[in-house]
Parts: sequence; C-alpha cells; structure tokens
Amino acid sequence: MTSRPDRTVQAFPALVFDLDGTLLDSVPDIGQALNRTLTDLGRPTVSAAQVRRFVGDGVRRLVERGLEATGGLPDAAAQDAALDRFMAIYGAIPADPACIFPGVLDTLRALAGAGHSLAVCTNKPEAITRELLRDLGLLELLAAVVGGDTLPQRKPAPEPLLAAIAGMGASPAGALMVGDSENDVATARAAGVPVIAVTYGYSRVPVPELGADHVIDHFDALPGALATLASRRA
Repeated sequence: MTSRPDRTVQAFPALVFDLDGTLLDSVPDIGQALNRTLTDLGRPTVSAAQVRRFVGDGVRRLVERGLEATGGLPDAAAQDAALDRFMAIYGAIPADPACIFPGVLDTLRALAGAGHSLAVCTNKPEAITRELLRDLGLLELLAAVVGGDTLPQRKPAPEPLLAAIAGMGASPAGALMVGDSENDVATARAAGVPVIAVTYGYSRVPVPELGADHVIDHFDALPGALATLASRRA
C-alpha cells in the first residue's frame, strides 16, 4: 500500500479509532463469555445477532442486556457478580488474530508509516483493551488508548475522544474519528471532530443514516477516504 500525499497527514495528523466493530470482530469472544456467564446463572444463552446489538455501551450495559434478555435483571449484588464473572471469563479467552477485520493491520501500519498518530477510544475497559491490543500486535502502533473506565465519562460524551487526541499531543482541529456506530458519530460531533463510519460493524442504526462525513465498506478504503476529506479542506 502506498502512502497518501503529505496533505492528508497535514489535514489529519491524529486518527482515533473505535475498537469493537471497527478494528476487531469481537462478537464471537464476547458472546462466548456472555453465554458462559448466563449458563453459570442457569439462564438460556443468547444469539450472535443479539450480542451484536448489546455491544457498544460498555461492559456493564452489555451484561445487563444479556440478563434482561434471559429473564430480567436480578438485584444489584447479583448484577455485580455477573459482571465480575463475565470479566473473568472474557479476560481468560486468548486473543485470536482472526478477530482483526480484513485490511486493518496493513492499513494501520501504512497510516503510521505515512506520519499519522493513531489512538483507540473505546467503551471497553482500558486494562483489558490494552492487553488485547498488545496480544494482537496493535498496541505498538498506538500513541494513546482511552477505555470506558479511563475517565468518569464514556462515549458518546466527547471527553474520551478529546483525551485520546490530547494523549497523542494533538488538537481536535487536526483529528478525525473512525467508528462503526451511533455512539462514535455522536462522540465525534460533540468533540467537533470529523468522522468516518464503517458499514461492517455493530451499529444499531443503518450506517448511511448516522450522518458521518464519509462512509466506507472496507477498512483498506480508509486512506482514500482521508484523502477525499483532506481535499475538501484544501
């Protein structure tokens, strides 16, 4: 993959990526951990399609949705226990390089090589995010990682995205968000940052209706989309 002209880097020196549904197809592992948790509680399992709808608002909300779909929410102590059980199971699942969406690794390497700074902003807890990215060989490409528990706020609030941008030593004026869901677009809009949406992720709203600045069907189309948006700034 060849590098794009320098004007793309000049327009968007800082690129921030959502994780689940954008860089990684995490539904299989999340579904495995959630269903094992539900089974331990004597509840029925949920489908992959359901898990896709549960993802995006943090781990606690994910587990709550799983409980709501299989008999309803128990008391607060039982919810906390279910969350702890899910985290223990999920954290023990080995990272599988096959979960990286096609084109992601080569494209991220090309973007970093061209001079872009890269970061991840996710609602997944920071520690488990860093461990997963490290095991998949992606952490070394990133200048910052902000998780759902890094700050008091999480997406769609703008603070996590702004923290990721600051962590790269950049400003919102030179940043761009890449994500797959309504949360990502809302976060970018709240932070005053342009956003590219991918169509292959876990959005609960049709991606063309999210109002992103550009939409791509494959991750390796990202450099071209960046160049298109950069040309609008020229």
